[in-house]
Amino acid sequence: MFLIVGLGNPGKEYENTRHNIGFDAVDKISHKYNIDINRIKFKGMYGEGSIEGEKVILLKPLTYMNSSGESVREIVNFYKIDIKNIIIIHDDVDLEVGRIRIRLKGSSGGHNGIKSIIYHLGTEEFVRLKLGVGKAEKDMVSHVLGKFSKGDREIEEKVLNSAVEATSTIINESPESAMNKFNSFKAE
Repeated sequence: MFLIVGLGNPGKEYENTRHNIGFDAVDKISHKYNIDINRIKFKGMYGEGSIEGEKVILLKPLTYMNSSGESVREIVNFYKIDIKNIIIIHDDVDLEVGRIRIRLKGSSGGHNGIKSIIYHLGTEEFVRLKLGVGKAEKDMVSHVLGKFSKGDREIEEKVLNSAVEATSTIINESPESAMNKFNSFKAE
């Protein structure tokens, strides 16, 4: 069983913001594989289904970004999910718009959602699928809580489609295979 977590903030005011690109990616995965994310438990919204024959749970924590680990820990403990089968999809300000980066472990890189997950799981060794949202020109909070420009949103739609494909590759082949295919990816 795999757990695919998209990070973001609940509420209309956060829809389509850079920080919610993880939610957007999970929604794309949900749509492609007909997995309804319609249950509320574990401090999040989730749904169960399968991707290419593998059982998966899609989760969107409702704790707000900085406490995402609470939701992830609850569902991991309940379903006894192996840490190596957790995929966290999130925004990354250190990657330019259009880029994807897959990592098998590492620090939070200053991302508070990842910091919370590391704290609550007690490990840095879970797969991250990072989606580039570009560097802040001035204020970081305004940047990540801001919406994409029209041009950047079009690029991000391509990134989201590739994120669906990357997730499938991680599950069906391996994270390393996905890294080889997608870490040099650049949507234009």
